[in-house]
Amino acid sequence: MNFQQLRSVRETVRQGFNLTEVARVLHTSQPGVSRQIRELEDELGVEIFVRAGKRLTGLTPPGETVLPIVERLLHESDNLKRAGEDFARQGRGKLSIAATHSQARYALPTAVRDFREAHPDVTLHMHQGTPQQVAKMLLDGDADIGIATEALAHYDDLVALPCYRWTHSIIVPPGHALLDAARDGQVTLEQLAAWPIITYEAGYTGRAHIDDAFDRAGLTLNLVLTAMDADVIKTYVELGLGVGIVAAIAYDDERDTHLAAIDARHLFAPNMTRLAIRRGAYLRDYAYEFIRTFASPLNREVVEQALSAPDSASLEI
Repeated sequence: MNFQQLRSVRETVRQGFNLTEVARVLHTSQPGVSRQIRELEDELGVEIFVRAGKRLTGLTPPGETVLPIVERLLHESDNLKRAGEDFARQGRGKLSIAATHSQARYALPTAVRDFREAHPDVTLHMHQGTPQQVAKMLLDGDADIGIATEALAHYDDLVALPCYRWTHSIIVPPGHALLDAARDGQVTLEQLAAWPIITYEAGYTGRAHIDDAFDRAGLTLNLVLTAMDADVIKTYVELGLGVGIVAAIAYDDERDTHLAAIDARHLFAPNMTRLAIRRGAYLRDYAYEFIRTFASPLNREVVEQALSAPDSASLEI
């Protein structure tokens, strides 16, 4: 049994049983992948994959049992390499961060700058995606740390730690009627519902709390455009297509001079951004430093306690 056999099995499942793609990802040939799988099956005495002629179409019942073990072995192999690198390379290496656009664009820049100043020999790799894609990158071992508001706390194999709470703002052009309403008092949901709305796609950046507020009030959310990116939302608000609802951190009065913001924390429930790590992952020393730089309450002791605990969902900051 060898690691190439294990990688062939894992990648076959990841690539939807397409051995051509498996061979490409593993930089080998399709016959070589088939041979590695067959040799492992022969050694174990069971068939891991369901076959239709020469094609693989799924996992057999033994394969369903074997796959999590294969994943764990390869994961621990990665941990072993990282542990060795920690001692051999003395603070030099790479750190992969997966984050949603809002986190990468608005929350992370200061932390990245400060971390780079303290650790100039560490190369940062920034990956962006949906909350679900961020979770998948962590689970697949393609990212060391994931940062998002939604989804991360819903995966048993991830340890999701709370970082900070944030609220939404209403974004309008200067002179908008809602600014007059805000000067007279707090903008109401009924006043907001009278306007066409531009905000995040479902599953992004606290969108669920926006939907919940309108549903509870029995009001219709008149969506005219949705986007993943707050900058896109602000662009279309400037064009007069509607009123924007974005994360408060996405508005900068020095940069967004053609827009005005109205505090909406009284309208929508606050949101929690979380930082996630794959359960059982080995983190190099500088990974703990990055986490602390981004969210100061998450020092090494707190993170290690969460990683060793059966359930970190109750941790609050």
